[in-house]
Amino acid sequence: MAEFKVVISDPKTGRAYNMNVAAGQAGSLIGKKVGTEIDAATIGMAGYTLKITGGSDRIGTPSRGDLPGAGRKKLLLAESIGYHQDADGKRRRKSVRGNEITADFVQINAAVSKYGEKPIESFFVKSASEEKPDEKKRR
Repeated sequence: MAEFKVVISDPKTGRAYNMNVAAGQAGSLIGKKVGTEIDAATIGMAGYTLKITGGSDRIGTPSRGDLPGAGRKKLLLAESIGYHQDADGKRRRKSVRGNEITADFVQINAAVSKYGEKPIESFFVKSASEEKPDEKKRR
């Protein structure tokens, strides 16, 4: 079954949160397109609405919202998603994915578009083992 790492951006605070989604929750994301809004209750965040902003597959190929379909295509790109030029006027043929989420995806990027009653931090509680070394007490 599919397993995704969902990166959720909070526009209010500018922070991003990682969530691993597997099995039935991941199945609810397959077939969705970049740019659509989904109910976050399907991934365990009741009351929130997320907008899918992009993603990448198992080899790191980015997804474009303006490319229909699910497969990979080679496009001639100049300064856009999938390629950032290092000189003016430079173009390059790069592989990019279509806007439909498939089981080949590893990461899905999303942004909060509607907030719920609970604060977003409550869904991502840090355990003691996840603390940064400088946050722990030193002797």
